[in-house]
Amino acid sequence: MADRNTTQKRAAPGVAPAQLAAIQSEFTQAWQSLLDRFRQGALTPPTDRRFSSDAWAGNPHALFSAHAYLIMADALQRLAQAADLEDTARERLKFSVLQWIEAASPSNFLASNPDALKAMADSGGESLQRGLANLMRDLTRGRITQTDESAFAPGENLAMTPGTVIYENPLIQLIQYRPQTAKVRQRPLLMVPPCINKYYILDLQPANSLVQHAVQAGFEVFMVSWRNPLHGDQDGIELKTWDDYVEDGVLQAIQVVRDVTRQSQINALGFCVGGTLLSTALAVARARGEDPVAALTLLTTFLDFRETGILDVFVDEQHARVREQQLGEGGLLTAGELSTTFSFLRPSELVWNYVGSNYLMGESPRAFDLLSWNADGTNLPGPFFTWYFRNTYLENRLETGQLRVCGERVDLRALDMPAYLYASREDHIVPWTSAYASTRLLSGPLRFVLGESGHIAGVVNPPERGKRGYWSRNQGATPPGNPEAWLEQADHAKGSWWPDWLDWLAGHSGVWRAARRTLGNRKYPAIEPAPGRYVKVKAV
Repeated sequence: MADRNTTQKRAAPGVAPAQLAAIQSEFTQAWQSLLDRFRQGALTPPTDRRFSSDAWAGNPHALFSAHAYLIMADALQRLAQAADLEDTARERLKFSVLQWIEAASPSNFLASNPDALKAMADSGGESLQRGLANLMRDLTRGRITQTDESAFAPGENLAMTPGTVIYENPLIQLIQYRPQTAKVRQRPLLMVPPCINKYYILDLQPANSLVQHAVQAGFEVFMVSWRNPLHGDQDGIELKTWDDYVEDGVLQAIQVVRDVTRQSQINALGFCVGGTLLSTALAVARARGEDPVAALTLLTTFLDFRETGILDVFVDEQHARVREQQLGEGGLLTAGELSTTFSFLRPSELVWNYVGSNYLMGESPRAFDLLSWNADGTNLPGPFFTWYFRNTYLENRLETGQLRVCGERVDLRALDMPAYLYASREDHIVPWTSAYASTRLLSGPLRFVLGESGHIAGVVNPPERGKRGYWSRNQGATPPGNPEAWLEQADHAKGSWWPDWLDWLAGHSGVWRAARRTLGNRKYPAIEPAPGRYVKVKAV
């Protein structure tokens, strides 16, 4: 009975009287101040970029609506924060309130957006016609267009590093890149990207390609290119599981690289869920008495899913059961659904910003390689996704050391090879403190590096651009248990973290040897030039 009463009380959350009074008082004061400034003609544009243009500054009524909106948004957010709820429920309330606040901005509506009204007047209505055309195009596509997607294509001006596909199965193609130096490091590098979106986030244009930089630094690089399953495929791809991705994806790629290079051990890099798959695969290998990887790199990777940041609002038992009923026995989680979910994690930047520019202003999105990659999504097999969702995000079983994968008990603490762990400080998908939690699981020598910016922009940061920076500590220093304590002790360096990683990798890659002239071998001959067929398949 006590639990039922508690549940009923939480169903109608309140705010402590003192907090509510403070919020009401500050709201009233802010509202009265706004009215006074409006009557006096003393309103100035807010600092919010949505309302900072000359068109807003020259329209007192629009300025009033902008300030009123911001005052109400602040009050709603404070009320959500103060709600008497459990932490998880409060975060969901805050997320829901954020979605409403962002949608209700006066900049999102033609009648209350002076920039859009001016553009319509100046163009004689053409901007509105273009905006309607943009809207109809996106309704047909089922998503908001964020960039000029016709400007980029893998194999034409993206994923351009020369190489050859030397192996393929129903889950992966394996690319071997052609050496660009006379000598290469003895130990090769295998990159395992996420299977959400395409691998070429690590091989965009030559100037910002991590693959290209590694090849030019003298490393022999291989890349997993995950297949993009489609509705209508008849080979059972929609039934593939997490075990299949580990066994036939990661472990198979590792074995091919070892065979081709005749190395008993290789180095491996995993990015995001690719890092989770890679670490799981290496733990499976260790359970089988194998030790195929000498040094491990993880980029913005979850191993401990205790704190998943804003994604936690989607994680509960009910959601897991619904997904298992829908997809657990087969089917595809679509790229469109994944894209929509991630976009609404940052609605101002990834949704409403484009509503204003594309539809109200009638502008065409500019060409941007990162956003083109972001729009090139992938579908996921249902059994793979539902296993991943339940065992990591919901139950956090990967870090327990008891989870069974491919018939083996997975113990990440058995991974004692040197590891380079990279996180991005403003990452909203893998919070940096959660990426740091991997230091408590991996038992070998660790180097943790924290970059500036977010999940993607922090990773794709070529040194030639001289942008951003990163934090690190002296080589060999044992990371403290608390991530904030680590940050207090860390040193900040300007520019890209890539040279730091390449220096670290060189120390674990053996001696120099002559670069091989041919790619693949008799067992694994060339199939087709990079980037291969799999990466060109579009999700529909």
